[in-house]
Amino acid sequence: MIRSQRVSDHILWAKIDRPQARNAINFKVIDQLEDLVSELETDDSIKVFIFSGAGKTSFIAGGDLKEFHTITQKSEAINVSERMQKLFRRVEELPCWNIAYINGDAYGGGIECMMAFDFILSASHSKFGFTQGRFYLTPGWGGLTRLIERVGRSKALEWQGKAEIKTAQQLLHHNFINAIVEEQNVVEWTDPLLKNGRDFIKTLKQNSGIKSPERFKKMKAEIEPFADLWVDENHTSRVEKFIQKNKKEN
Repeated sequence: MIRSQRVSDHILWAKIDRPQARNAINFKVIDQLEDLVSELETDDSIKVFIFSGAGKTSFIAGGDLKEFHTITQKSEAINVSERMQKLFRRVEELPCWNIAYINGDAYGGGIECMMAFDFILSASHSKFGFTQGRFYLTPGWGGLTRLIERVGRSKALEWQGKAEIKTAQQLLHHNFINAIVEEQNVVEWTDPLLKNGRDFIKTLKQNSGIKSPERFKKMKAEIEPFADLWVDENHTSRVEKFIQKNKKEN
């Protein structure tokens, strides 16, 4: 499900490998990500963590709708949202550099995931779908707060409101991603980040404002409205139509 390997003494690269689900996040992936973050929090040899999808077509196609569609109660939706926000905060606060490499298309929760990383690199062919609105949802994993931080309030509302799909080139123009880099050059891009150890990295990151109480308050405020929409008939019916459409096509 999640495969990881050392690509050098100080760099760990992990990949979601669920080709049948376009690398969508399910509950098993969440469990494995939590275990992986625990390893990264304690392994002092790791200075750079790279995270991507396996293959060249999908980074993360959001949450796995087949599994998440079984969540029918508001309280359950709140629990999952709180769990994901906690996980992404842990990623954000890792005492090592973390890089999301967008090897293929990303949608919804995949966008929310990548924004928890210090740096976002992308292959030139990748597309980014801010498409929660197509399922009558707003971000609930801290994604609206982080998107506003990256591109500003008006642009964030535009992308979410229109449920737009953007190219890597468009997102580079808006400073949403750091660089367009093909996979064979990702490790080379990270080389200058290896000059200092984890104490330096941790201090620099903490001084960047990621632990601001006001910031956490904004992210927390995303949870209940997200959960209200999750159990709304507009959401459940759109998801059901999507699942049935996929069954017919497959």
